[in-house]
Amino acid sequence: MTVLEEMRIRSLGVIDDAVVELSPGFTAVTGETGAGKTMVVTSLALLLGGRADAGLVRIGAKAAVVEGRLRLPPGDPVSARAEEAGAELDDGALLISRTVSAEGRSRAHLGGRSVPVGLLGELADDLVAVHGQTDQQGLLRPARQRGALDRYAGGAVSVPHEKYLGAYRRLRDVAAELDELTTRARERAQEADLLRFGLGEIAAVEPVAGEDTELSAEAERLGNAEALASAASVAHAALAGVPEDPEAVDATTLVGAAGRALDAVRAHDPVLGALAERMGELSILLTDVAGELAGYADNLDADPLRLAAVEERRAALTSLTRKYGADITAVLAWAETSAARLTELEGDDDRIGELAAERDVLRDELSGLAQALTDARAEAAERFAAAVTEELASLAMPHARVSFAISQVPAEDGIEVDGRTVAYGAHGADEVELLLAPHPGAQPRPIARGASGGELSRVMLAVEVVFAGSDPVPTYLFDEVDAGVGGKAAVEVGRRLAKLARSAQVVVVTHLPQVAAFADRQLLVEKTNDGSVTRSGVTVLEGEDRVRELSRMLAGQSDSSSARAHAEELLAAARDDA
Repeated sequence: MTVLEEMRIRSLGVIDDAVVELSPGFTAVTGETGAGKTMVVTSLALLLGGRADAGLVRIGAKAAVVEGRLRLPPGDPVSARAEEAGAELDDGALLISRTVSAEGRSRAHLGGRSVPVGLLGELADDLVAVHGQTDQQGLLRPARQRGALDRYAGGAVSVPHEKYLGAYRRLRDVAAELDELTTRARERAQEADLLRFGLGEIAAVEPVAGEDTELSAEAERLGNAEALASAASVAHAALAGVPEDPEAVDATTLVGAAGRALDAVRAHDPVLGALAERMGELSILLTDVAGELAGYADNLDADPLRLAAVEERRAALTSLTRKYGADITAVLAWAETSAARLTELEGDDDRIGELAAERDVLRDELSGLAQALTDARAEAAERFAAAVTEELASLAMPHARVSFAISQVPAEDGIEVDGRTVAYGAHGADEVELLLAPHPGAQPRPIARGASGGELSRVMLAVEVVFAGSDPVPTYLFDEVDAGVGGKAAVEVGRRLAKLARSAQVVVVTHLPQVAAFADRQLLVEKTNDGSVTRSGVTVLEGEDRVRELSRMLAGQSDSSSARAHAEELLAAARDDA
């Protein structure tokens, strides 16, 4: 079984440096009012990803530190998740650490590895259920009561709820799209007109991909035709000579003469033979270049009409690139995207009809699924209420009756459940509220208004115990949920917590000796004279020390003979009940 074995607390609230050693079964934490018992709860909350608050850091300290050692069985999913995060287990124990600085910064470590604080919160869901005064107030809210009922019901509710949630989300998306189509019709019509205009402009020009680049090159050539022709003629003359001047020396003639000179002696030296080969290649290359220069000059078109046509075409293309893209390729891409968007916009009327029909089908489907959820909750509510009522009988409330009120809120635009049109949401159409009739003849009322303080504590404890049985976790922490309870009812509270501890670890911060007497281990939190809790301020009570503390809790003084006798009687009764 997973067990939280120990916590070390430093510089947290009134605690200077203390170690809390916990029992695998039932551990009771006791002490004078204001001694720092609640810091045990706060420490555990921090250790498991709770919100960091700089106000928790002890005055004068740089940071508060909470460290815990968790014993995990082989194959536990928590250990697997921790190892995925890089944590290392120490002989089956997982070390957890949380630091909160005086400036409010928070750091977390798991198995020696720094991890996000959120990971501790994820693990907490599988490790510890904290039930304190704040949680009790939370359970008074109907939304929390519905959540508790759904978790108690298990698959009977979760399976139809999963189907319901899928249909609900689809209906929400359909309704949102339908609303957009109908409320933004004018904007969409304007968008369609702009797209048609742009597509018309592009279609009128009929651009071709890459055309703008080609025309730019042609315009550059046509605009400089005379200079290009002159340069080609001069280069040709230098290579091949000028027919009008047979005496002029050209490059082809000179290279030919050099080649003939080398050919005459190439047989006498391989080096000159190789050079002669290269001179021959050079002569051929010069002849080819000279020929191409002559052809270039002859074919160069200096037609001003063609230049004007090119510039006119480029102007038409430029008007498109100014509006629709950096170049013609981008303009064509815009046209393709816009054509698809225009098709979508022009199909709005058809789409509105399709969505309206799908919405009606989904609403009918959602009505059936919501009805299934209501029926499943009603069945689970009877079992849950019966189990809580049975627990209350063991907590000195034998005539109390607990029930659930499951109702719906009428709404014109809702869905049909039980023959009525009602409001609905992600959790269905049900409003769930826990009711209490404290005695025969009393009308059931919401537990927040139908129970006294002591009764409310017992009702909430009964709910928590029943709920714990349906959603078990290894460790339960109760922070003075026994407030307002005394006498026989207090004994029954202790007995119920001891029963829960047979299958889980239970830690209870309590001021009731009747509860503490049932604990397998009792821890005493004491302040020193300077108002702090030191390492020696959290001690395990055994034998005479435990009798003395129970006597103090009973009578306010530890040396009262009658209180001691009562304390010993409580311990004996608890041992006999075990």
